[in-house]
Amino acid sequence: MTQPRTLRSMAGAPAEPARLADATVIIIDAQNEYVTGALPLPGVEEALTEIDKLLTKARETGAGIVHVKHVGAVGGAFDPNEPRGDFAEGAKPAPGEAIVEKGLPNAFAGTDLADKLAAAGKKKLIIAGFQTHMCISSTVRAATDAGYDSTVIASACTTRDLPSADGATAVPAKTIHDISLASLADRFAVIAPNIDAIQP
Repeated sequence: MTQPRTLRSMAGAPAEPARLADATVIIIDAQNEYVTGALPLPGVEEALTEIDKLLTKARETGAGIVHVKHVGAVGGAFDPNEPRGDFAEGAKPAPGEAIVEKGLPNAFAGTDLADKLAAAGKKKLIIAGFQTHMCISSTVRAATDAGYDSTVIASACTTRDLPSADGATAVPAKTIHDISLASLADRFAVIAPNIDAIQP
């Protein structure tokens, strides 16, 4: 069987992950809801460790960082008035780092993310956070539409089990994660396996 090729490879798009010096780092929804709230994710602690490493590396390099925070309804998931809506340990913004609050999966929708990225002046993005199939995927696809070239760090993202479309079975989180990344790799992003693949 012939190994399939991505549309990116057919088009000759870069296959190497973005360098921190050339990119803005975006951390999406690294919040307690996914750790101790109603939506605990498998592998979330490991992913947060990777996010912590990415933030440390980005700060040492002087790369721009944007933290995206999902704001839900009071009393519900991502309640802005409760600890569940707060940034998780290892992913808290440092003083002066940009924060974007969103209410939809796509972090560009109804926010000033586009303005913050334009001010940063970098056309490459390095993206990590939660959930792979939802807000990561939606934001990366929108970034492509906006003219950005994204790198997604696989080890710094995760997602959850989902019911199959017919509701008869559960689709494991790892399958959802892998398929989501494969879909993004086809046209929308370079997928870096881990933080070690990201160079200063």
